[in-house]
Amino acid sequence: MTVERALPTQEAHDLLDLVRELAGKEVAPRAAAQEAAGEFPREVFRTLGAAGLLGLPYPEEHGGAGQLYEVYLHVVEELAASWLAVGLGLSVHTLSCFPVAAFGTAAQRESLLPAMLGGELLGAYCLSEPQSGSDAAALRTRAVRDGDGYAVDGVKAWITHGGVADFYTLMARTGEDGPRGISCLHVPAGLDGLSFGAAERKMGMRSSPTAQVRLDGVRLPHDALIGAEGEGFRIAMASLDGGRLGIAACAVGVAQAALDTAVGYARERRQFGSRIADFQGLSFMLADMATQVAAARALYLEAARLRDAGRPYATKAAMAKLFATDVCMKVTTDAVQVLGGYGYVEDFPAERYMREAKVLQIVEGTNQIQRLVIGRAITKE
Repeated sequence: MTVERALPTQEAHDLLDLVRELAGKEVAPRAAAQEAAGEFPREVFRTLGAAGLLGLPYPEEHGGAGQLYEVYLHVVEELAASWLAVGLGLSVHTLSCFPVAAFGTAAQRESLLPAMLGGELLGAYCLSEPQSGSDAAALRTRAVRDGDGYAVDGVKAWITHGGVADFYTLMARTGEDGPRGISCLHVPAGLDGLSFGAAERKMGMRSSPTAQVRLDGVRLPHDALIGAEGEGFRIAMASLDGGRLGIAACAVGVAQAALDTAVGYARERRQFGSRIADFQGLSFMLADMATQVAAARALYLEAARLRDAGRPYATKAAMAKLFATDVCMKVTTDAVQVLGGYGYVEDFPAERYMREAKVLQIVEGTNQIQRLVIGRAITKE
């Protein structure tokens, strides 16, 4: 079902029409087979890059498209509805570009962003480690001053695009323990000492590689530092505010796809001489699913509009991520129930949507962490 959207400009409407066309022709037809085979859709990202979709919310002078964050999130949702690995991949790439765009020097933005946003490169964001996920300030990867640059040692874990990305936005310790000792570094792929673990064997999102990123004496020049030394934790948290909205948009996309599958099946399936859509118990379930999806979309868009207006939005972003991903888990579970036995087999996409939904409650801050963020915000003096 095509969702009617109140977009801010005609240009945004035209952009979304392009995205829907690409999703229908280039993304959705590949999803089931490549998910089953665990094949990374690099060619799809090249297609998106050629269409100018890998730098949507960044300035045109640096190779971006100059779009509002609200518009960018509509695009993420549409792509995630066709194939979560692609929608989430776009979100991760956008997240990995943010530190250079927001905290880099003019020289760094001029030298790095055109290639990062131009469509050929794909990024990864390296914050989590084997022993520090939610407690990001406890990370151990260390970057030590070495001549006119840095030598970096450590291991990053649960990295989307690990091993296939063209650059890695890395948080590493350059100083004291705790958040004040963390810095942000730009790491191109292909450097000596940079290696990767085997891709994790996941419940869902099998076509999107998640792997450890290992740094063994990786040497970086002094201008690989983004922002000032010790500013990395602040950069990481600011990045995640926008990234959480990307995850919320992905969740709404998957939930919408599951809802569409359930509605389509309920219209066609007949039992006891009637469409199952005409049974009140099932129609009420579909009504609740549709209402929850619409509410989740409204929440992430409200947070995005605050961001676009330059107003504080971190708490609303946490709310959007929390609510949208919980809705996605419920709606995809209900979609499987609507399809009955057919929902449990791979011939229909409902079971894939349900498996994919779970990870969205975990990535970029678990939903328990989102509740902590929200609770602190609403109770502080």
